[in-house]
Amino acid sequence: MVARGHEDTVLKVEKNKVKPPRMFKVVLLNDDFTPMEFVVLVLQTFFAKGQEKATQIMLKVHIDGMGLCGIYSSDVAETKVKQVTAFARKNQHPLKCVMEEA
Repeated sequence: MVARGHEDTVLKVEKNKVKPPRMFKVVLLNDDFTPMEFVVLVLQTFFAKGQEKATQIMLKVHIDGMGLCGIYSSDVAETKVKQVTAFARKNQHPLKCVMEEA
């Protein structure tokens, strides 16, 4: 779009390219102390996973050492990590939940 001013000045309107927000994976890490049932409860409570999907992710954490809970914007991922960590500590479990760039 070109607009002309009083003195024949040409102004160019540039479109700003908006980048999508960076996304982050929220991951649970395996430990030898947190019960499998508690991990399933965390996945259902904080990540809205059904029983079957939560169990699949829990088994992935148990077997592979880590399991993906979801991919979120930075703020949402950070909040979920804090919520899970606080819930685990409140229930005296060492479960680790971390975020990493997707």
